[in-house]
Amino acid sequence: MAKERHDTIASRISRVLADRIIRGEIAPDARLRQDHIAEEFGTSHVPVREAFRRLEAQGLAINLPRRGVRVASFDLKEVREVAEMRAALEGLALKHAAQHLTPAILDAAEEATREGDAAGDVHAWEEANRRFHRLILAPCGMVRLLAAIDDLHAASARFLFSAWQSGWEKRTDHDHRAILAALRQGRADEAAAILQKHVQWIGRAPVRTPSGSTREAFAIVG
Repeated sequence: MAKERHDTIASRISRVLADRIIRGEIAPDARLRQDHIAEEFGTSHVPVREAFRRLEAQGLAINLPRRGVRVASFDLKEVREVAEMRAALEGLALKHAAQHLTPAILDAAEEATREGDAAGDVHAWEEANRRFHRLILAPCGMVRLLAAIDDLHAASARFLFSAWQSGWEKRTDHDHRAILAALRQGRADEAAAILQKHVQWIGRAPVRTPSGSTREAFAIVG
């Protein structure tokens, strides 16, 4: 019973910390202090250590000798890797989903695109963008494939929130509309090709560091 309780607490802690890391509320390389987190959640160190292990398994944290558990950093190489993986997996999912897409699903995806175009901040845009992709891919019915794509979208969100902490500008997503047009006309291979190119578009933005200097951050904007 005690182990189950610790597992439940560890799950909650890892979910909360993962959300904070993905949303950019905890910066890359920031130390995750076991004592502070245990105090915040009113628990012992045991579930906190388990939560840390879960974050490490997700690639969100890393345990460094003499430096403790820290939020994992990322670079352009990792952003490109996620982009290429998304292209391959989302293209596969769409080819299997296309025959199951209904006018109602495509209408909902079009509405998600309009909401993304109207988004006034990066978080609203990411939510609408993720909904678009999920709507057109979910009908593939391939549970493991969709779970892998969800993990990649979480990584994409982290890159995005790190790069665009402020200064988000509204944009019109022509690729989404081209994908929907191809799907409505039964051209699934064309839609998949547009999607694969779309998710590999990497943008860059200047980010101010705590020391006051500026660095370039990269993110998948698709």
